[in-house]
Amino acid sequence: MATAVFRYQTKPEAADENQRLIEKVFAELATAASAGLTYASFRLADGVTFVHVVDGEGLTDLAAFQDFQHALTERLDGDLVREEASRIGSYRG
Repeated sequence: MATAVFRYQTKPEAADENQRLIEKVFAELATAASAGLTYASFRLADGVTFVHVVDGEGLTDLAAFQDFQHALTERLDGDLVREEASRIGSYRG
C-alpha cells in the first residue's frame, strides 16, 4: 500500500494557525477514527516546515481536515510537495 508524504513551509505568521488546525484534525480523529487510516503530522525545528504522512483513506472526509485545507494556499510560503512512499515497516511503541 502506498503512503503519501506531504511537505511544505508556511509563512512565519501562519505557522501557529496551521498547527492549531492540524491539532483539530487529530481531535476529530480521536472521536471518529477511520479504520485503516494511519496519519502523522510533524512541525520541524525551523518552525515553519510541516510534514504529513498519510496511509489509508478517510482523512479528507473529516470536517476538521476540510477546515485545514480551506485556506492552506494562503498560509503557504512556496509549494506543497507530495510524494508517494512505500512502507517498509512501522513500529508503535
